Amino acid sequence: MTDSSERIRLITFDLDDTLWPVAPVIIRAEHRMRDFLDTHAPEVNRRFDRAALAELRERLLEAQPELLHDISGLRHRMVESTLIACGYADAPALAAGAFAAFLDARHDIEYFEDALDTLEHLSRRYTLGALSNGNASVARLGLDRYFAFHLSAENVGRRKPHPLMFERALQEAGVGADAAVHVGDHADDDIRGAHQVGMATVWVNRSGTPWELEDLAPTWEICDLAQLAGMF
Repeated sequence: MTDSSERIRLITFDLDDTLWPVAPVIIRAEHRMRDFLDTHAPEVNRRFDRAALAELRERLLEAQPELLHDISGLRHRMVESTLIACGYADAPALAAGAFAAFLDARHDIEYFEDALDTLEHLSRRYTLGALSNGNASVARLGLDRYFAFHLSAENVGRRKPHPLMFERALQEAGVGADAAVHVGDHADDDIRGAHQVGMATVWVNRSGTPWELEDLAPTWEICDLAQLAGMF
């Protein structure tokens, strides 16, 4: 234990790829959405392959760059745009249904084995906050029993590593940066983002990959969230 860890009152966590592997979740969610469209609006999947969707995404972001910070809004707009392009008169209702199918699967997750026990242990001693660029809801997942607050790129208006999300977390908890630590898997979004506001950082490196940033390093590096229990 270091002097800095003795002052820690707030621990913030990234969600995707820190508490659960996100790639299989997104793949499954996209399949569920395409299945919905196959049933209710089959022309969409026939006309819009991955390349066409990628092009549509770029056009929407060019027209509305604020959607970069609103991943739900962006995906919903993409689906509605494809439905309109295919001539479906009930495009808004169909888009809502397709996105609901996606979001249901988005919350069908499998936690890393160390995640829930660690959150339970830490929540007894520290204020915990969730900081995410994604659109998983801690309330929908039942994680609000551990987290005092959840900040997302959508409700903050900026994606990590922008310092605003980390500054908002400090404000929510009513602590200074020297009393907070952020835990995440992404070198830039998580470690650089938190470092910018003076927070200590824990890099979750489950795969043992080399650190990639030359201008800064995490305060701590772990391969298992259970290690946090003995760190503070």
